[in-house]
Amino acid sequence: MKLVDRSVTDLLAAFRSSSPTPGGGSASALSGAVGASLLAMVAGLPKSRAATDEQSTELSAAGARCSVLSDELTVLIDRDSDAYDLVVSAYRRPKSTDEEKAARSAAIQEALRTAIDAPLSVMRACAAAVEQAVTIARLGNPSASSDVLVGVELLGAGLRGARLNVDINLGSVKDEAYVNHARKAAADCAHRIAAAQSLIADLKP
Repeated sequence: MKLVDRSVTDLLAAFRSSSPTPGGGSASALSGAVGASLLAMVAGLPKSRAATDEQSTELSAAGARCSVLSDELTVLIDRDSDAYDLVVSAYRRPKSTDEEKAARSAAIQEALRTAIDAPLSVMRACAAAVEQAVTIARLGNPSASSDVLVGVELLGAGLRGARLNVDINLGSVKDEAYVNHARKAAADCAHRIAAAQSLIADLKP
C-alpha cells in the first residue's frame, strides 16, 4: 500500500518503525504538502482582504496553485521512498566480474540521480508554494494570518529537509556537471523561499 493511502496513525507508525523508509525525504514532502494545503485553505476562506474582482481572482489563483503543489508534494512522499529503494537495490547488485562491477556502478549512479531528483522536486514545489503565500498573506482573511505563517514554516522545513537529502546524495555522484547543476538548482530554491519569506514578514498584520 502506498504511504499516502494509509491512515495518519499507520503513516506515523511507519515513520517510527525500524525500516529505513519512509525517511526524512518522505517526511519533508509530507511537511510541504500540509503547508501548501493550509495556504489553499486560507485562500478559500470568506471575508478576505480582496477588495476588487482582480484581487479576488489573484487570491483564488494563488489558492488553486497551492492545491496543485500540495498534490505534487503528496506524490513525492512515495516517490522519495521508492528512490531510496532503487539506490539500495543498485548497491546490492553482483560485483564478481569486471562487467558486473561496471553495470553495478552505472546502476548506482542512475539510482542516485533519481534519489536527488525527488527531493529537488520537493524543494521546487515548496519554494513555489511559499511564493504563492505572499499573495495569500496579503489578500487572505486576516483572522487566518497565523495559518499562513504555519503553512510557510512547514514549507520551509520541507525545503530544508529535502536539501539535506540532495546534498548527501550528491556526495556520491561522479558526474561533476550534474552535481554543479543540482547544487545550483537547490540554491535557487533556497533563495526563492527566503525572498518570499522576507516579503511576507514585511506585510502589515
